[in-house]
Amino acid sequence: MDRYCDKGDFRFVYFGTPGVSGDLLHRLIEAGYQVAALVCNPDKPVGRKHLLCPCPTKAEACRCGIPVFQPERIRLDYAFLHSVQADFYLTFSYGQIVPKEVLEIPPKGCLNLHGSLLPELRGAAPMQRAIELGLTETGVTLMEMVEKMDAGRMYAKRSFPILETDNLTDVSAKMAEAAFKCFDENIIPYLNGELPGVEQDESQVTFAKKISKEEEKLDLSLSPKRFADKARSLSYEPGGYLLLEGRKIKLLRCLVAPGESKAMGRLYGENGRLYLDLAHGRVELLEVQLEGKKPTDGRSYLLGHHNEAILS
Repeated sequence: MDRYCDKGDFRFVYFGTPGVSGDLLHRLIEAGYQVAALVCNPDKPVGRKHLLCPCPTKAEACRCGIPVFQPERIRLDYAFLHSVQADFYLTFSYGQIVPKEVLEIPPKGCLNLHGSLLPELRGAAPMQRAIELGLTETGVTLMEMVEKMDAGRMYAKRSFPILETDNLTDVSAKMAEAAFKCFDENIIPYLNGELPGVEQDESQVTFAKKISKEEEKLDLSLSPKRFADKARSLSYEPGGYLLLEGRKIKLLRCLVAPGESKAMGRLYGENGRLYLDLAHGRVELLEVQLEGKKPTDGRSYLLGHHNEAILS
């Protein structure tokens, strides 16, 4: 095709797995984009019964009759892509490194929507690390996919604010919206060769490493600001937690609170509000979740738990 003018002029394969990626896929389909196929990670067992559950992108693709491919390792199993007619590939939070052999298949190349304002926060967990660092702004970058992780040329960016009360779920919703707008405004200019791309400044690169299981256990020795930022960077999923008499209690929303700490780990009510003392200072817990229970706000928690407790 000499020139692309409309959404119906091209097809693409979408690579993505988690909820934020499923949100974007839904927006793309609703907007009329032609998604030729979905590539996502294999189903994983969830819950106490360990039942296999489709990831959010697969659920959306199946709802719309889009073919789904779930290679265990895309670097070893990608032959199926040769049978899918597509102009380009688009990834957004896929979860695997896409090899050079795949990047070379589509005639119009491979694009990635990365969840940060590159070159800041390359890597697996840009949204979580942005919140943890206390950033007040982040965004999405439409970029060229190359062999090196998140190192390709940048075609467009779109930013949005991170509020003090925003947790990972809130930022994910904003990210999906920003990603859609960034793609929607720039994909046709890209396909027509009107976006030359900008090389990243390697001297400004920072990294956002994957969240480890150990990080989910919150650290009472952190300052109130860093503690609150870390807690909201993990909420709602997987959820940062402490232990209450051997059971997990997830701290889903909290804010820095004025006042002094009397005993590190002390959980208590004061004037109808729920507080947690840290090593230095305290935080107000706006929403918590006891293991095996549903999330509840601080005031409701106090109605059923009148005595002080110690978290560790």
